[in-house]
Amino acid sequence: MTVKAACEVVSLTPTSHEKAVALAKRFKLSFYDAHIVACAVLSGAQRLLTEDLQDGLKIETLSIHNPFKL
Repeated sequence: MTVKAACEVVSLTPTSHEKAVALAKRFKLSFYDAHIVACAVLSGAQRLLTEDLQDGLKIETLSIHNPFKL
Protein backbone atom coordinates (compact mmCIF):
# COMPACT_ATOMS: atom_id res chain seq x y z
CA MET A 1 0.00 0.00 0.00
CA THR A 2 1.32 3.45 -0.86
CA VAL A 3 1.33 6.32 1.60
CA LYS A 4 -1.04 8.28 -0.64
CA ALA A 5 -3.52 5.38 -0.59
CA ALA A 6 -3.38 5.23 3.22
CA CYS A 7 -3.74 8.97 3.83
CA GLU A 8 -6.23 11.68 3.03
CA VAL A 9 -4.74 14.38 0.81
CA VAL A 10 -6.00 17.82 1.84
CA SER A 11 -5.72 20.72 -0.59
CA LEU A 12 -4.77 24.22 0.46
CA THR A 13 -7.76 26.57 0.57
CA PRO A 14 -8.32 30.19 1.56
CA THR A 15 -9.55 28.85 4.94
CA SER A 16 -6.43 26.73 5.50
CA HIS A 17 -4.26 29.67 4.42
CA GLU A 18 -5.88 32.00 6.97
CA LYS A 19 -5.54 29.38 9.70
CA ALA A 20 -1.88 28.82 8.76
CA VAL A 21 -1.12 32.53 9.02
CA ALA A 22 -2.74 32.66 12.48
CA LEU A 23 -0.91 29.52 13.66
CA ALA A 24 2.42 30.79 12.34
CA LYS A 25 2.04 33.99 14.33
CA ARG A 26 0.73 32.34 17.51
CA PHE A 27 3.19 29.44 17.68
CA LYS A 28 6.10 31.07 15.79
CA LEU A 29 6.03 28.37 13.10
CA SER A 30 7.48 28.69 9.63
CA PHE A 31 4.85 29.49 7.03
CA TYR A 32 5.19 26.04 5.44
CA ASP A 33 5.03 24.13 8.75
CA ALA A 34 1.98 26.20 9.70
CA HIS A 35 0.24 25.11 6.48
CA ILE A 36 0.85 21.46 7.31
CA VAL A 37 -0.46 21.94 10.84
CA ALA A 38 -3.48 23.96 9.65
CA CYS A 39 -4.51 21.28 7.16
CA ALA A 40 -4.05 18.57 9.79
CA VAL A 41 -6.23 20.47 12.26
CA LEU A 42 -8.91 21.24 9.67
CA SER A 43 -9.02 17.61 8.52
CA GLY A 44 -9.67 16.45 12.09
CA ALA A 45 -6.33 14.70 12.58
CA GLN A 46 -5.40 13.97 16.18
CA ARG A 47 -1.69 13.24 15.67
CA LEU A 48 0.95 14.65 13.33
CA LEU A 49 4.24 12.81 12.92
CA THR A 50 7.14 15.10 12.02
CA GLU A 51 10.72 15.64 13.03
CA ASP A 52 10.50 19.33 12.11
CA LEU A 53 8.39 20.55 15.03
CA GLN A 54 8.72 20.28 18.80
CA ASP A 55 7.87 16.79 20.05
CA GLY A 56 4.84 16.88 22.34
CA LEU A 57 3.58 20.25 21.12
CA LYS A 58 -0.21 20.53 21.21
CA ILE A 59 -1.99 22.82 18.80
CA GLU A 60 -5.76 22.87 19.27
CA THR A 61 -6.79 19.18 19.05
CA LEU A 62 -3.55 18.10 17.34
CA SER A 63 -0.61 16.44 19.11
CA ILE A 64 2.75 16.65 17.36
CA HIS A 65 5.18 13.76 17.74
CA ASN A 66 8.67 13.07 16.45
CA PRO A 67 8.56 9.51 15.06
CA PHE A 68 12.33 9.12 15.59
CA LYS A 69 12.38 10.09 19.27
CA LEU A 70 12.56 7.12 21.61
